[in-house]
Amino acid sequence: MNALNMQLQEEIRAASAEASSREDVRAVIVYGGQKVFAAGADIKEMAELSYTEISARAQQLSSAVGAVAEIPKPTVAAITGYALGGGFELALCCDRRIAGDNAKVGQPEILLGIIPGMGGTQRLARLVGPSRAKDLIYTGRFVGAEEALRIGMVDEVVAPDEVYAAARRWAEQFVGAAGRALAAAKAAIDGGLDGDLASGLKLESHLFSALFATEDQKTGMRSFIENGPGKANFSGR
Repeated sequence: MNALNMQLQEEIRAASAEASSREDVRAVIVYGGQKVFAAGADIKEMAELSYTEISARAQQLSSAVGAVAEIPKPTVAAITGYALGGGFELALCCDRRIAGDNAKVGQPEILLGIIPGMGGTQRLARLVGPSRAKDLIYTGRFVGAEEALRIGMVDEVVAPDEVYAAARRWAEQFVGAAGRALAAAKAAIDGGLDGDLASGLKLESHLFSALFATEDQKTGMRSFIENGPGKANFSGR
């Protein structure tokens, strides 16, 4: 069920770091397999931890799934089966979420007497709004794919056996794209959400200007002038 135990936590962190650093990786698919995305944290591993122990563990888990959010490339969660609790918090760290039509998503931590601890209260509220996030987190209910699509928890619903292929089609758009510009766009959007509009506009202006020091900016503008839009061959530099 891809329970988020300590081993998987560190494997996610390591994979995120590798995906971030490798120039040949242009986009990332987070996929749990054909049957299940991730059913949540490993409750057996957590159940008897003390306050001091869980405080350290919570920070480690949050930073591990947060490493996916920090990948400076397009990311997509391919959701099959269950994405619950920490599993859905992992999906929330991706730029896009594609689910099978039989998927179940949600934040059921309240049913264990706790709350989401890997970003669920923050990322879900930013995604669907505070009122819907409170309903989902207060009740802990499982949400079917169609409702998840309607309220914005996922972005696309396909047949269960098409989930990975649909995620790959989305990710493949960025194989030859301007990688530094994509990273800047992601940094501007995500960073702007953390502050007020004025701060976000300053961040955008800074990132926009910085792209004029890249090869891709020169390639893209030269190609536009000579051949029109959409014809540039970007190097990602």
